[in-house]
Amino acid sequence: MNTDRSDIARKVEDAILATRGVRSVYRPGSLIANLVGAGAAAVGIVSRAEPVVAVTVIDDETTVDGALGIEYTSPAVETLRLVRASVAAALADANLTATRIGLTIAYVHPRETS
Repeated sequence: MNTDRSDIARKVEDAILATRGVRSVYRPGSLIANLVGAGAAAVGIVSRAEPVVAVTVIDDETTVDGALGIEYTSPAVETLRLVRASVAAALADANLTATRIGLTIAYVHPRETS
């Protein structure tokens, strides 16, 4: 069974945003895919309130994909390690275990915005 679980995705996204060093979360994928998603939200095809983290459950496999904006003072490797632990904990609360967590640092917030 292929299921996209937006309730779980919201919990995972909240856990990511609560992780030290993370400032923002973006949809995974290319610039074009993100522009199409933003356009769909602008015209009301999809809700702006939808989580941007993708969580997919297929049988016993759970995958998570997301892109992060991190603080300039946060070491990237350490931040990714903390986010992976946050994602694993959020999934464990739903009795799920990630078989793959794909995270990309898409933006490092400059000092002026920190």
